[in-house]
Amino acid sequence: MKFNMGCGHNRRDGYVNVDSAAGSAADEVWDLEQTPWPWADDCAEEVLFIHSLEHMGGNPRVFLAIMTELYRICAPGALVVIHVPHPRHDDFLNDPTHVRAITPVMLGLFDRQKNDAFKIAGGANTPLAHYTGVDFQMTQDQTVLAEPYASQLRSGKITADQAAAAMRERNNIAKEFRIRLTARK
Repeated sequence: MKFNMGCGHNRRDGYVNVDSAAGSAADEVWDLEQTPWPWADDCAEEVLFIHSLEHMGGNPRVFLAIMTELYRICAPGALVVIHVPHPRHDDFLNDPTHVRAITPVMLGLFDRQKNDAFKIAGGANTPLAHYTGVDFQMTQDQTVLAEPYASQLRSGKITADQAAAAMRERNNIAKEFRIRLTARK
């Protein structure tokens, strides 16, 4: 099965479109903050969260439950595609329904191999993969720049290092993160 979680009005053919709003384009109306989810273990070959995951799990326990359920329904090798607004962009900051910043670094805490490395190095990183029993490998981590920065980078007017420095110093440089995870089971 393929899932389009938090679909809103963005229905996708070939996917089970899920949303908590009855007025959405959902095939199944389900509040993903309510766990356990109604789907079988290992049933998902692909799961999309396209500008939806940042609307879920404002409470850390709820977010950890969401990640645990996501892992539970993922088949071995399942693909999880996550697109979220960059937490330092107005698209994230101005929407009162955005309850959680989602970043590649944070999602890396759900990778057992990284957790093992943190432990060996004596790092203070929270080993969420160990605590929750999940294991997601990040296979893509793309930062999408806002305009005019994306065009300036493509044309060579700014370097990747200059764009990275600007992202650390100012808002509205990066527009979103596009992340792909693979379930390791």
